Amino acid sequence: MSEPSSTNDYLVTQKLVKRFDEAVAVDEVSLSVRKGEIFALLGSSGCGKSTLLRMLAGFESPTSGKILLGGQDVAKFAPYDRPMNMMFQSYALFPHLDIWENIAFGLKREGLPRDEIKQRVGEMLDLVQLGAFAKRKPHQLSGGQQQRVALARSLAKRPKLLLLDEPLGALDKKLREQTQFELVNIIEKVGVTCVMVTHDQEEAMTMAGRIAVMSKGRVLQVGSPEEVYEYPANRFVADFIGNVNLLEGTLTVDQPDHCAITTKLGVIAVGHGVSGALNMPVAVAIRPEKIEISKNRPNVDVNLFTGRVKEIAYFGSYNTYIVIASDGSRMKITEANTSRQDVSNITWEDDVFFWWGTRSAVVLRS
Repeated sequence: MSEPSSTNDYLVTQKLVKRFDEAVAVDEVSLSVRKGEIFALLGSSGCGKSTLLRMLAGFESPTSGKILLGGQDVAKFAPYDRPMNMMFQSYALFPHLDIWENIAFGLKREGLPRDEIKQRVGEMLDLVQLGAFAKRKPHQLSGGQQQRVALARSLAKRPKLLLLDEPLGALDKKLREQTQFELVNIIEKVGVTCVMVTHDQEEAMTMAGRIAVMSKGRVLQVGSPEEVYEYPANRFVADFIGNVNLLEGTLTVDQPDHCAITTKLGVIAVGHGVSGALNMPVAVAIRPEKIEISKNRPNVDVNLFTGRVKEIAYFGSYNTYIVIASDGSRMKITEANTSRQDVSNITWEDDVFFWWGTRSAVVLRS
């Protein structure tokens, strides 16, 4: 999938390809990143996202294609000649240097005056709120603090483009969630354009303004977190981002504002058109949190089905039910626990009704 560029685009890749012998790691990727935005490359291991990032950084040479930064093709430039900096998952801090010296290292290599180095390091320490730890060694800091030091070192050289490779992958879940917001605040405060690679969907959706979902070297969809989650472009994106129920069927009604899909479960009414041929194979994607469940029959007449509860999982803020529908389909349904007193009267082996609104599902053609 190519993305049209605009005058606001700062980083542009044009049909970028990377081959390793006969294997294609990145396959004609055309992307546009706006100045000052945080843009995420999201995909599973081996999808090509890290190879793409390494080409942006200059650590890998493209087989073909262009990398435009501010209108200039930098694809042939060496890494040290590119106005960008990359922060690795391991942070790559020098263990024998204190925090101040770690941040100053790149500035000294550039030969900046001593006073300017002192000023920039001080600014970075203030930015990441680690001024009190300037004389500590990396091993004397927590994982989250080390991550902020690595970010400060990357930003100290005032790069035009910041590249983040799994920036929070080394942190535990709770610290990772906390650090996501800190990282975004720091990057936005500096105003640097940022491209990050992650396999963590929640991380991408929390931190990035737009996401490119990749698979097998190709970009399948680019959009805001809401667009990618609510309006997936195809089955892969729907299944990869969050949880989803996919029901295969055929298109039996197709109007501009609605359509109907005939599935083994029954006829499903959807509140948008497809502009396809009748009887063509399609899939209906419905997120678990958009499905209602009850032991009592609701007062609805579309998208109402029956089944039996086979599994229940309690996750604190919500319950998850696995319901085997009357046709044998396995449906995943989540129900929010909105108060401490919430106790569902649904239990294992209960016969239940489940349903959703016509605008809660999306039809996928591929």
